[in-house]
Amino acid sequence: MADEIYRDIVAFITIARARSFTRAAAELGVSQSALSHTIRQLEERLGLRLLTRTTRSVSPTEAGEQLLERVSPRFAVIADELVSLRELGSKIAGTVRITASDFAFNTFVWPRLSGELLKYPDVKLEVVNDPALTDIVGERFDAGIRPRDRVGKNMASVPVSPDLQTVIVASPEYFRDNPTPLTPGDLSHHSCINTRFSVKEGIKAWELKKGDINLTCSVEGPLIFNSVYAALDAARAGYGLANLPEMLARPWLESGHLQAVLEAWCHVQPGFHIFYSSERQLLPALSLIIETLRYEPQE
Repeated sequence: MADEIYRDIVAFITIARARSFTRAAAELGVSQSALSHTIRQLEERLGLRLLTRTTRSVSPTEAGEQLLERVSPRFAVIADELVSLRELGSKIAGTVRITASDFAFNTFVWPRLSGELLKYPDVKLEVVNDPALTDIVGERFDAGIRPRDRVGKNMASVPVSPDLQTVIVASPEYFRDNPTPLTPGDLSHHSCINTRFSVKEGIKAWELKKGDINLTCSVEGPLIFNSVYAALDAARAGYGLANLPEMLARPWLESGHLQAVLEAWCHVQPGFHIFYSSERQLLPALSLIIETLRYEPQE
């Protein structure tokens, strides 16, 4: 009986994630008819409809979403434990899936991992560049890299960068046609380049700080990006003001292709952390990556 329930729930999780009986059947190596029969049995056993079927797609019902949310992470833990048994010993091997923004990956992740991973040919790394706050357990990532204040609850985390100074910049060409902003209030009269890191989130407000004064400014402009690199390129092209990590803008500031404004109001943002489920056993390959990325402040 327990074996049947385990098999049926695995089938349901696979279908719910694939949103397709065809793809799920191929992944599980069974026929679509057998898979449909399995789901019908599970729904009859529970007395609940778990999946809504149309001619084009399959999606979980409310009960199905609840089952997926509660049970899927536990199955992931079981899978991790089985993998860890295979990895007992000194050999560091396996696949590690990480999600990180392009800026965090290019600045703090790849420069450290690129040389270290060459020493471990049996470690495979999959990176998804995405600035959104991903549910790493639900999306089957081993770890995520986000600013410290965006790390989810019940997650263990390790710093991978210092806190980051910000800077507001625009091109000399932009300032030939527009006055230099002298106060935060002046931003309302300027074209500002915005960022939104997820379609589920609002446009990121500009956070400014001067002494004990903290301001949150919602600015307007014709461009919205989910990448600070795109915002940097737009600022260099003369589209307006961008609020960027200072270390990203520094080469362009030093070359004169960008100019900084409101420097007294630019504040320090939380640095990046690598985070992972505190309920999962830390596998050797992931442990290697965490320790390679760990940021140690210089005294």
